[in-house]
Amino acid sequence: MKRTPRLLIVLVIILIITPLVLLQYYNFLLSPVSKSDTASQIFVVKPGQPLNQIAGNLHKARLIRNAFAFRLLATQMGIAGNIQAGDFRFSPALSSRDIAQELTHGAIDVWITFPEGLRIEEQAQKISDKINVPANDKAQFDREEYLKLAKEGYMFPDTYLIAKDATAADVAQRLRDTFDQKVDSQILEKGLKNNLTEYQVVILASLIEREARTDEEKPVIAGVLLNRLKAQIALQVDATVQYAKGYDAAKKTWWAPVSVSDYLSVKSRYNTYLYAALPPAPIASPGLVAIRAAAEPADTPYLYYIHDSKGQIHYAETIEEHNKNIQEYL
Repeated sequence: MKRTPRLLIVLVIILIITPLVLLQYYNFLLSPVSKSDTASQIFVVKPGQPLNQIAGNLHKARLIRNAFAFRLLATQMGIAGNIQAGDFRFSPALSSRDIAQELTHGAIDVWITFPEGLRIEEQAQKISDKINVPANDKAQFDREEYLKLAKEGYMFPDTYLIAKDATAADVAQRLRDTFDQKVDSQILEKGLKNNLTEYQVVILASLIEREARTDEEKPVIAGVLLNRLKAQIALQVDATVQYAKGYDAAKKTWWAPVSVSDYLSVKSRYNTYLYAALPPAPIASPGLVAIRAAAEPADTPYLYYIHDSKGQIHYAETIEEHNKNIQEYL
């Protein structure tokens, strides 16, 4: 019976000491890996990357002592949902808390995704929205300068890491270089067999990118448009009229639906209802699938196509078949 008080005392001591020991160990796990190693390295966080993967990569890079402790810290700080995607400069001399805080605002680059089919004005807005923000005191991007430098059709759609202090010239050159890397001359030269110059292949590809709903449609639509070009029939591509009309302030889009009256009232060489030829320049940035489709169109007898309200495409060889499709599906 006399031992009971002693056991209680021991238990109380354990209950008091254990949390203190664990807390001390937890703080140790959050301390810098090496206070003397101040050499910085680039650490990349990709868009949509989960916290557990970020923590694991930090541990593999020897920037933190323990991945689980870092995840627990990020949860306690409430920053798990605020981590930026981009490039960061970290050194082993930083504590886990310092690194966690930097991940929410200290990216030296930002990820920017340019989907296929954007015109350069839309690209410029995306860049500005990411770079020209109050938190970025290094911003140098000039939207108007980008519009002067960017060549429509050649600003390759992709996901890029763009420096926060990038200029319009930097970004335009980066996107053009990517086009040149991914679209070699051998692809564009294939258009010669259909009497298309390399530039005309890009123009046709930009139309296909705006018109097709799926990658599978692109070679067929390319074949349809090529058939119309050879027959000297107006292409009648709505996207070219949209491009000519420009920004619709009421609908807040560059690609507002066009009306039947627009087909005649929009006086522009880009209006393929008025002119039976390709427009004078690309209308958007096509992706690789669209460019390949333009260079090597499918051999098809069709001269017409429409998309129904569900996005399903319907082809026709004659105007009679096309009108029937319009009555049945639109």
